Amino acid sequence: MPFDYEREVRTANSEAYLILDGETTVGRIDTHFMPGIAHIAIAVEQNLTAEQIEEIISDIDADMLNTVGSERDSHMYHVFQGHEIRVFSDTGYEDYGGGNGNGRGHGPLPPGTG
Repeated sequence: MPFDYEREVRTANSEAYLILDGETTVGRIDTHFMPGIAHIAIAVEQNLTAEQIEEIISDIDADMLNTVGSERDSHMYHVFQGHEIRVFSDTGYEDYGGGNGNGRGHGPLPPGTG
């Protein structure tokens, strides 16, 4: 199953992407570039399989790192699996210029999480 990736942030030394399965966000990628190495943190939903995570890593290697001209000697991947509780911000998520109208980042925490 191919995933889509929506870039949220790009700086001189980092990028952040949402991982999408259709209209559903199933994870996030945060990439930080340093001399000689790229550190990549991948956080995915609990229901993704090891094969799907490998597909995401392959996509990062093939497409995302090449788009920034990564000549890094090494890539270090940190993979986390769980579920998103909430987006926290000192301003509303919608006001920041992001969001898809689903209210992420607003309202009380789900029971048992705060």
